[in-house]
Amino acid sequence: MIVNVDGHVAHGSTGGVELAGDDPAVVLIHGAGMDGTIWQLQTRYLAYRGHRAVAVDLPGHGRSEGKPLTTISEMAEWVGRFADAAGFATFNAVGHSMGTFIGLELAANEPDRIDSLTLLGTATKMPVHPDLLDAAQNDLPRAAALMAAWGLGRPAHAGVNPTPGMWMSGGSQALVENSDAGVLVADFDACRNYEGALDAAGATTCPTTVVIGSDDRMTPPAQGHKVADAIKNGSKVELSSIGHSMMIEDPRSVKKAIIETIAGA
Repeated sequence: MIVNVDGHVAHGSTGGVELAGDDPAVVLIHGAGMDGTIWQLQTRYLAYRGHRAVAVDLPGHGRSEGKPLTTISEMAEWVGRFADAAGFATFNAVGHSMGTFIGLELAANEPDRIDSLTLLGTATKMPVHPDLLDAAQNDLPRAAALMAAWGLGRPAHAGVNPTPGMWMSGGSQALVENSDAGVLVADFDACRNYEGALDAAGATTCPTTVVIGSDDRMTPPAQGHKVADAIKNGSKVELSSIGHSMMIEDPRSVKKAIIETIAGA
């Protein structure tokens, strides 16, 4: 779908289903350097099971126009305006990595608007390794390769893929490598400068599930547990031998977690 936000084209993937009716609305928010295509398995699943699902491309990402936003609070406000343009009075927010910070900000600052929250690969803080930050600034293909290497669990590196014909490592690398210049650096800066995760978690009251990968090297499991423990209605799902890119490593478990969280709203 294409809508207008702040005078720019804003794109969201709907799983090939036209949005209509009053089914539960779901907004899926991607992580740093990525776009809504990372959610393609979940978006299509939700769309064909009675949900108005949209995987957004943040400004400057994917097919959305505009410059990348520089803070998590700006991104959260933008997602709210995207939801307005999509006709969502309330919605269920689903976020991955950087998108979890955006989701937490939304839930804390617009509690009457967020029906539920599902967080994949979250943490109290998201510092960026110096080597990865340097690569993002000076060598995007290397940054993409590092993210693919660090973002996947051991089975994914061995070639195991729940989606036949797909290459998780290569696909993950290509997605980041094809991002526009400056996007990854802006996202990393927003993540490492964000200090409000625990405060936002403490202010979150909607049903929330934190999905944790046991092999996550980018947002370590202990960090995900801290966020979940700070949320009043928070619960946890831990996925064995899964890394940071859990929506592609274990799509069935992720879909199940999202559906069950929405059902509890």
